[in-house]
Amino acid sequence: MILPIPDGAPAASADTEDDMKDGSDSILVAEGVRKVYRSGGDEVVALHGLDLTVPPGEFLAVMGPSGSGKTTLLNCVSGLDDIDGGRVLVDGLSIHELSDKERTRHRAQEMGFIFQAFNLIPVFTTTENVELPLLLAGVHEREARARARATLARVGLAHRLERRPPELSGGEQQRVAVARALAGRPRIVWADEPTGNLDSEMAQNVIELLGELHAEGLTLILITHDPTVAAHADRLITIRDGRLVADERLGTGAPAAVGAG
Repeated sequence: MILPIPDGAPAASADTEDDMKDGSDSILVAEGVRKVYRSGGDEVVALHGLDLTVPPGEFLAVMGPSGSGKTTLLNCVSGLDDIDGGRVLVDGLSIHELSDKERTRHRAQEMGFIFQAFNLIPVFTTTENVELPLLLAGVHEREARARARATLARVGLAHRLERRPPELSGGEQQRVAVARALAGRPRIVWADEPTGNLDSEMAQNVIELLGELHAEGLTLILITHDPTVAAHADRLITIRDGRLVADERLGTGAPAAVGAG
């Protein structure tokens, strides 16, 4: 059974009230986001003034051909990468106006990340892999251990708490990665091809797990090349050449507003 996601959202402070006047009912607002990669004298525009709004609790899938800008979009709107224009609000906070230290702390407190590579430490147990980011974020050791174990149980791994990654199947390793992303009680989870290294059965299990967590209120933004994975989402956007070219609601037939700059 999947337990409800704890509400870890902070109350809005006076410092963020001005930012919240636009898109105050959205967890993510990207406005005119531009990203340019430079090498020598050459410039490649990876994102062309892209706009995107995501309400709380939405399951958004992002698709597009290789090199279209999908991962760049995730990196820029999550604050992993800097941007060259525009702004990004997460829960009303303009994240690119923060210092690197503040942005890192904000990601640790409010966001979770799941990647195609499991990125688990092989000599650590599953519990230690999940609790490590909590310890780095300043959570007390006892609380971090309790939270790690509870989150692993929540994703169906209560019987694997002391196993190490080499002793787990690929699907179980990805569940550990999901638990690691959730243990910090994030408001939003970013998933970049989380099923890319899994066979079809394991991939289906992970997507079903993410769907259950989303049903409990998690905001999920997932990058995928697989239309069968994207079909589980509420909404699908398509990126091509750094531009948002399609935005549709799934299962309703009603298109969502397209926001390409």
